[in-house]
Amino acid sequence: MPKEILIHVTQDERRVAILSGGKLDDFYIELERHQSMMGNIYKGKVESILPSINGAFVNIGQEKNGFLYLTDADNPFLQDIEKIEQEPTAAQKLLNMFIPKSAAKEGEAAEKAPAKKSKTDLPLKKDQEVLVQVVKDPFGTKGPRLTTHISLAGRFVVYMPMDQHNGISKKIEKPEERYRLREILKSFNFYKSGGFIVRTASVEQGEKEITRDAKFLTAMWERIRNLSKQKQAPALVYKEYDLIWKVVRDLLKDDVSLIIDSQEEYIKLRKFAETLIGKEAVAKIHYHAGPQPLFKAKNIAGELEKIYESKVYLKSGAYLVIEPTEGLIVVDVNSGRFKSKGTPEDASFAVNMEAAPEIARQLRLRDLGGIIVIDFIDMNREDHKRKVLHCLREELAKDHAKTEVNRISQLGLVEMTRARTGKTIESLKFHDCPYCEGRGRVKID
Repeated sequence: MPKEILIHVTQDERRVAILSGGKLDDFYIELERHQSMMGNIYKGKVESILPSINGAFVNIGQEKNGFLYLTDADNPFLQDIEKIEQEPTAAQKLLNMFIPKSAAKEGEAAEKAPAKKSKTDLPLKKDQEVLVQVVKDPFGTKGPRLTTHISLAGRFVVYMPMDQHNGISKKIEKPEERYRLREILKSFNFYKSGGFIVRTASVEQGEKEITRDAKFLTAMWERIRNLSKQKQAPALVYKEYDLIWKVVRDLLKDDVSLIIDSQEEYIKLRKFAETLIGKEAVAKIHYHAGPQPLFKAKNIAGELEKIYESKVYLKSGAYLVIEPTEGLIVVDVNSGRFKSKGTPEDASFAVNMEAAPEIARQLRLRDLGGIIVIDFIDMNREDHKRKVLHCLREELAKDHAKTEVNRISQLGLVEMTRARTGKTIESLKFHDCPYCEGRGRVKID
């Protein structure tokens, strides 16, 4: 099914809508006042170690210290490497856009003293310097989650400079394709350490394109390590792509077109796409000049407003109620105005089968995470329960976030989890009412 990427840009925010067959399938938002830290790499300093919770708090120069599990801290610092002295390539010039300018200036002015190889003994020590990457944004009172297992995602591969193994995405199932990609990995002789994971986007891509992507990432890593050795902790040494550029990297494929309503970003994206992907990608990027706003012209403005509502109505007249709480997300399936000439069992099965894909879609659109409990309408037949559960799992497989689903319980409940990496869509756009303190009810006198 053909896909469209719609990007709306204002001074304060960027919104990305993914359409599949003309229907809203996914949604992302990035606010200027809330920049995600996901993927950023910092040179941090260990503030404290808590063996009782198997973790350490690391100062990375942000408002809150990051939390690092000791099991994720087996690559504590940097090994001495040779500097890149050759003339910067086009790819390296592009990398400069994501390395903080202050870091580059300090790196050039730093004294070129020989670096000592640090030890990797665990547990970490107080005041020890560590190179860490953010894997989860701050949430509530918690600071960002960190790891020393650095990973740099490209279009076709992910480079893991600290992990000595190669792999291929499990979503690539054809044995002949897995064999071809494995042979391409074996041909890589341009990197000093680490390993690569081949992404699903690499299917049927040529060796030249995959190798170019891998070389881009290894050059990025060399630059990051050089700067991190010269910076004073705590400091940011690499800033991850912003939302728009990540969308181009990950989603701009053969059957996908992109429309953006900012001429300035349109020009930047074309240059980025040509460098990272190739000239063929430039033709897929289009500028929307109006007169109608982009989302209104594509008839999705109203649908986007609905993702903040607790009730979601289905075509049959049934509806969902989605209620986030402090500890979990509750999804209730209701028959509503649904009418059926069949038995109550058949009616319940029909509503649940319609609800399952919509639940998976709403979780994506709202970016809900953590523990989720789904209250399907009660069914007695085991084959009906299996079919509803299979449908839900198939739809969740389309999700970019990791999910786990348990069986339907005797009470008709499905317990599942969806990986939470940051704030929900709703929490970015709304805050609790100062009068009712988030209860959302009007008191009757």
